[in-house]
Amino acid sequence: MTKSILFAGVGGQGILLSSKLLTAALIASGYDVKMSEVHGMAQRGGSVTTQVRFGEKVHSPIIGKGDADVLVAFEPMEAARWLDHLKPGGRIILNTGKIPSSVILSGDKDYPEGIEEYLAEHTDLLSIDAQAMAVELGNAKAMNVILLGALAKSLALEDVDWTALIRSEVRPAFYELNEKAFQMGFDL
Repeated sequence: MTKSILFAGVGGQGILLSSKLLTAALIASGYDVKMSEVHGMAQRGGSVTTQVRFGEKVHSPIIGKGDADVLVAFEPMEAARWLDHLKPGGRIILNTGKIPSSVILSGDKDYPEGIEEYLAEHTDLLSIDAQAMAVELGNAKAMNVILLGALAKSLALEDVDWTALIRSEVRPAFYELNEKAFQMGFDL
């Protein structure tokens, strides 16, 4: 049976690193894995998604509408934007920290209210203030690895050597931070 994970957020949030770490973990666990990424206007804070599909044999990395088992949303508006890709009964792992778009920052529109409440009523929602947790660790950018830890726990990927994988993808100066961030998310 193939499982599909959709990562969605805003450029600069570390979505690509999280999906690469997950892909490496799944390959190490013996799965056939396919990954696809869409950068959009990532350099300007625009929407970024990656799609990871794994199972015994995976033919395509693309997740269609209603096919994602898990949506890892790095920002609430991105969760709302990609909600139609989640299958009925699917899980959302949501970072509750908001990143207002340029339209909102300019004052032309207000940040939509009630997104988290709507998601809680209609999905299996795990809300995490991963931004605040990462700041508590000393670096807001570790938010992505906190979310990855929560996802790893959700997928029951306990037997993976996450420390080795993290060390293979991040600079040595950030080993300890990312290891703590992963464990923080895994322990939720």
